[in-house]
Amino acid sequence: MMTPSESATFHDEGHGYDVFGLLPATLARAVRIGRPLHDSYFRVDSRGIEQLPASGPTILVANHGGILPVDAAMLCLDVLLRAQPPRIPRALADHFVASLPVASTLFSRLGVVMGTRANARRLLQRGELLAIWPEGVSGPAKHFRDRYEIQDWRVGFAELAIRYRAKVIPVAVVGAEESWPLLAKLRGSHAFHIPYFPIPATPLPLPSRYHIRYGAPMELGHAQHEADDPDLVASAARDVRIALEDLLASALRERGGIWR
Repeated sequence: MMTPSESATFHDEGHGYDVFGLLPATLARAVRIGRPLHDSYFRVDSRGIEQLPASGPTILVANHGGILPVDAAMLCLDVLLRAQPPRIPRALADHFVASLPVASTLFSRLGVVMGTRANARRLLQRGELLAIWPEGVSGPAKHFRDRYEIQDWRVGFAELAIRYRAKVIPVAVVGAEESWPLLAKLRGSHAFHIPYFPIPATPLPLPSRYHIRYGAPMELGHAQHEADDPDLVASAARDVRIALEDLLASALRERGGIWR
């Protein structure tokens, strides 16, 4: 496997970092450390990654669940370990992540980018691979009884995909919501601008097997000006949601359904 530093998607802006703080050596070390979790603990069963375009602006759009973004980490690890040719997924994080001491710097070194429109635009303009979770914090905040049901669905990714002619790949992740379910939410502290403090049902994530399914690439528009039409953007985002829900349903059937 090629290391991330050998990938053509890395743009050295000087001293080994890119403009967002990605450090390939740190990312390569994280991949080595995280691989046993991917391969042996969560035993990730991944299918369809060959549909990931080899180059060009691309957006992975995935469902979200579990207490902390373990599902996001496993998806990014899966791409780093299995994509050919190698591509570095740039996960777009919620605004409060930038306020987290230590963690925010580490995330930057691993390729995570604050999810502003300007940041997404720059990444897509230089042909990078973005990973986006349109449910935001509403995905991990859902009740266990609502697992694998898509929550709030932001449509900004569709506007970006149309404007910058990016391919969209829906990605279904099954397993995270049983691995580390939410027990309760503590609200009111607003420390580091976090919307709530999650209380997990178990102290550590359980070794529930992950199933990751990559869908076929989707082209959401025919011309850039369509990105300025809110109705077209909302319709395109809805099409991706439907494709993702179909992938989720298929993955759940393969696994044997939603465990009660």
